[in-house]
Amino acid sequence: MNGWYSPGRCSKPFGNCDFGNSSIEPYIVGHNMVLSHANAVRIYRDNYQEKQGGYIGISVGARWYKPLRNTTIDLLAVERAISFNVPWFLDPIILGDYPPEMRRILGSNLPQFTLKERNKLLVTKLDFIGLNHYSTLYVKDCIFSPCEVDPIDGDARVISLAERDGVVIGKETGAPFFYDVPHAMEEVVMYYKQRYNNIATYITENGYAQASNSSMNANDFTSDTGRIDYMSGYLKFLSSAIRKGADVRGYFVWSLLDNFEWTSGYTSRFGLYHVDFKTQKRTAKLSAEWYRMFLKGSLLTREVQYGSQPQ
Repeated sequence: MNGWYSPGRCSKPFGNCDFGNSSIEPYIVGHNMVLSHANAVRIYRDNYQEKQGGYIGISVGARWYKPLRNTTIDLLAVERAISFNVPWFLDPIILGDYPPEMRRILGSNLPQFTLKERNKLLVTKLDFIGLNHYSTLYVKDCIFSPCEVDPIDGDARVISLAERDGVVIGKETGAPFFYDVPHAMEEVVMYYKQRYNNIATYITENGYAQASNSSMNANDFTSDTGRIDYMSGYLKFLSSAIRKGADVRGYFVWSLLDNFEWTSGYTSRFGLYHVDFKTQKRTAKLSAEWYRMFLKGSLLTREVQYGSQPQ
């Protein structure tokens, strides 16, 4: 929609590209992705699942939203922003059609499923959903309160903001738009638990970025206490969602290693292990040891891991 990613097609006011139509093309692409998913599931189920005993699902980027103000219009703006995020893809697959909010706003720009396609989606469905959750933003209504079109949330008619009354929504990280808002993990999981009848769920990505430049070395990254705080907080609230009945089957950190991060290239480091990109030497960060002990069942506190006496 905004032209930030390949193939670099977009149109104003969402982005400034030489070619493209942001009001139509993203929804054609999304429609074809949903239909491709249904075909992939059918092929796997018919030819491989019984023999392999595997499971098939789909992972989606699950940004979370909070109302900028406790008003009806901002609460409705949150619902629109959510609809143009995960439900854009999961509602057709699980419920058989796009969210009503998308239909109301987009009209004929949103493709229709044929009856045959809708039946195929509902029959194939999936075995689990994967949520890639990192961050949360405030949302402000742009229907009744005119504002600039947001290139992130596009046609939802909202603008997303990181601050309210001069206070940032959470601690900043080394990646743009990514803030440390751990309680949102529970809210995300519980929301989709209710929306999709508690389907089996994996947190397929969750992680913390450190900003990087070419003059920095491993010593600048290995004492990553910010990442430990981030992971500890998000896992705490994921645990709370599980205790409340959410069928969460697994959690995956992004990432084991520093790597090439989309349009950020090598300037954002998400890894538990530092990678020297020139020599490929890998050095464990403090978070790698923290996570190893966590997975072994240790009851860790920030003070224990950072060298203070346990309380």
